[in-house]
Amino acid sequence: MSKIPQVLRENEQEILTEWTKDMTSATRRADLMSDQDFKQQSTRFLQLLQEAVQSGDVSDINASSFSQLRDFLGNLSVSRARQGFTPTDTAMFVFSLKKPVVSLLRRAMQANPTEMFTDMQALNDLVDKLGLFTAEKFMKSREEVIIRQQREMLELSTPVVKLWDGILALPLIGTLDSARTQVVMESLLQRVVETGSVVAIIDITGVPTVDTLVAQHLIKTVTAARLMGADCIISGIRPQIAQTIVHLGVRLGDITTKATLADAFVIALERIGSSVKKGGIPAPVNGSTF
Repeated sequence: MSKIPQVLRENEQEILTEWTKDMTSATRRADLMSDQDFKQQSTRFLQLLQEAVQSGDVSDINASSFSQLRDFLGNLSVSRARQGFTPTDTAMFVFSLKKPVVSLLRRAMQANPTEMFTDMQALNDLVDKLGLFTAEKFMKSREEVIIRQQREMLELSTPVVKLWDGILALPLIGTLDSARTQVVMESLLQRVVETGSVVAIIDITGVPTVDTLVAQHLIKTVTAARLMGADCIISGIRPQIAQTIVHLGVRLGDITTKATLADAFVIALERIGSSVKKGGIPAPVNGSTF
């Protein structure tokens, strides 16, 4: 039988003291976590590790006896990813446990070098698996955070503005790819439903290049808006973009295009039966100034 469970159980406080002392300040990251929280996490991890290995199998971290420990490390990885820890900081929290436990194993089993070597291999295998498990959970959590932030940035970069009763404007800035097209389409359709608008202006002045793929994305967005009862006008067609569209042989069909947002707005007003008249600044009366 392995001596690891016994060593962990009988030397909990000594392991905890040496383990936390050996961790460098860089690993502990006092700027991101208080000493009290760090000590609580360390104590809880050691307790759960003791409980997990009591079954005798210290190598299979997927066993049911390790379920609470896996849950703890998963939650720890998620919280540390959100707090700003690095993958190395998080993994070293587990890997640094090797040194104090190895020292105690040597002391307890010095009379049986063969068994001591076997237990040390088992300990290395156990801690390595737990460390890799923690790192994987951390990276998965970080990826989820990045994906969520990217989606939030996409939503912020595609505001749908109400210009007039029945008229919406969607100014696009940056590259228009498949993922962003989906966000653009969802935002536009949602606002069409909310406002009951019948005309939407998609302004691509801020889109650096328009290729076949971008044009197809625009056509899909216009088609989806029409299915919801809103006609679309594309503005911001610069000479370079016009030449590119012609060169690529892209057919925009019966989609109305304009050079500027102002020109598109005039057309939109006409479609809803409204117009805007230019007015001058009134002249001063009786010498008064404005």
